[in-house]
Amino acid sequence: MNTQRPNILWYCTDQQRFDTIGALGNPHVATPTIDSLVNNGVALTHAYCQSPICTPSRSSFMTGMYPSRVHNTRNGNETFPAYPPVITKLIADSGYDCGLIGKFHLQSAGHRTEPRIDDGFSYWKFSHAPRDDWSEGHDYAQWVSSRGGDLDALRESEDRVPPEYHQTTWGSECAIDFIKSHQDASQPWLLNLNIYDPHPPFIPPKAYADRFDAAKMPGPYFRDSDLTQQIKLASLDFQDELRTPEEHNAFQVQAWYYAMIAQIDDQLARILATLDATGQRDNTIILFTSDHGEALGDHGLMFKGCRFYEGLVRVPLIFSWPGKFASGVQSDALVELLDMTSTLMELCQVETPDYMQGKSLMPILRGETDGHDHREFVRSEYFDALDPHFTGGTGTFGTMYRTRKYKLCMYHNKQLGELYDLEADPWEFNDLWDSPEHQSIKNELIREAFDAHVVLTTDMGSPRIAPM
Repeated sequence: MNTQRPNILWYCTDQQRFDTIGALGNPHVATPTIDSLVNNGVALTHAYCQSPICTPSRSSFMTGMYPSRVHNTRNGNETFPAYPPVITKLIADSGYDCGLIGKFHLQSAGHRTEPRIDDGFSYWKFSHAPRDDWSEGHDYAQWVSSRGGDLDALRESEDRVPPEYHQTTWGSECAIDFIKSHQDASQPWLLNLNIYDPHPPFIPPKAYADRFDAAKMPGPYFRDSDLTQQIKLASLDFQDELRTPEEHNAFQVQAWYYAMIAQIDDQLARILATLDATGQRDNTIILFTSDHGEALGDHGLMFKGCRFYEGLVRVPLIFSWPGKFASGVQSDALVELLDMTSTLMELCQVETPDYMQGKSLMPILRGETDGHDHREFVRSEYFDALDPHFTGGTGTFGTMYRTRKYKLCMYHNKQLGELYDLEADPWEFNDLWDSPEHQSIKNELIREAFDAHVVLTTDMGSPRIAPM
């Protein structure tokens, strides 16, 4: 066993947009802990998830393959494929002690505790969501109950769930216990901490909600023309109805959303302090990311669904390892969360299987490149991802193909699409799909996107073993 391999603290939030970090340009949030990771590490500012929905995104980065290639494209799925193995299984088999806290969500956790797979985790503290919906196996609800709390009653109270009973706090308590238990261990560890916030419902503890004034929020990216655009796309899946910012109460929702992120930041500080106190910080890589974004009122939409706007598919991705990685770097290279997967494999010194589709970020992290060029394009997929009975699914299929300059979105079998020039229109207000001046570039991008889809997502079956 190579005892010099680094520990990995992999902190993954749920439904957090890329533009929610102070050090990356948002003056309205309160994220001093995450800011310190940016200032002492590498922030990939153009990192894209491979689906704007939980299960396909998580299935993708846990295997290193596009969701359609994994054959796991939907929320609410009954099972998870037996192959390929998740990366924590591969990393555990290489000698790491792996732990999971919170959400896993590679298969349905609705009306049941999510079944375990051969996941490689020796430490498993499960909480799919901060509700008391599971009669057994819900470690967070049991933690609240053991402290005399009633989770359902707290959620309905005026103050909501206070910090001392909150799932984000519970996750930190578990992480602190895990880290302390490894203080004198020679075995490297990987801890995958998946808290539920800032996923809706947007109900931060009152102590945090009171810190953010809706009247001082910048509000969503919205123009009146968005109403016409979204009516055009109305046949596509989405979890909420088209509304104006006022109808969405979007400024207040943004304040609550930022309050939830502020609590995340405070709890992350406790975990990092434990790493310092136990002498493990120097040999621990901190990875901060999220599975996908949140519309937050942009373009008249709230929550998530079959759209590929920046707020939905672009997520935080920060690596910090002072003394080993570059410091204070903000890379604008196009990156996929698949690249995070391949990077984790390399960091843990585990051979990357040929089927994995990511591209390691190590040259950027080590400061060996200028951090501008990594991929020529990034992709995201939405394939019938939402359940029609519970979350608004109607059987929509969509793909995104994004280059440095353009974003092409196609909604298959709908005769619908979008095209944006992100250099001229970074917040995607001016759809060029029908623009006569852009038909040539649109057709070229459609060809490129189709080529990428065929090459990157086709399952070729079992490998060759003979010439015939």
